[in-house]
Amino acid sequence: MGPRILLVDDEQEFVLTLAERLQMRDMDSYAAFDGPTALEQVRSHPPQILIIDLKMPGMDGIQVLKQVKQTHPGIQIIILTGHGSEQDKINCMNLGASAYFQKPVDIDRLIAAIRQGYETVRSDDQKTATFDRYPKTGSWQP
Repeated sequence: MGPRILLVDDEQEFVLTLAERLQMRDMDSYAAFDGPTALEQVRSHPPQILIIDLKMPGMDGIQVLKQVKQTHPGIQIIILTGHGSEQDKINCMNLGASAYFQKPVDIDRLIAAIRQGYETVRSDDQKTATFDRYPKTGSWQP
């Protein structure tokens, strides 16, 4: 089973097309079409990877990025936008995004970023499981 991916973009047709392309690659994805819905989805069914558009009506992608990183710092966030700037990229990366792409994105580059983010999540989960098993020392003991 691949990563759980939440796609957040107000362009519904784009999101549904991207979700199809990800599912063809055995990646489980679901969608939110605005920031508040995305935050509710993160609370109720946390994804491992979050792909966010920057420019959305109401709550924009940077606000979503900030809030998710405060409440779920382990979620890997990829920004995918058609209206971003170099300064937006710098801001997003400083806020904890793991990747930043302009639309249209080469699907292979996006898939590579998703896989890299998923490996980071899995590695972090393994470290946490080991630490939880031996909380007094935090070290691995056979």
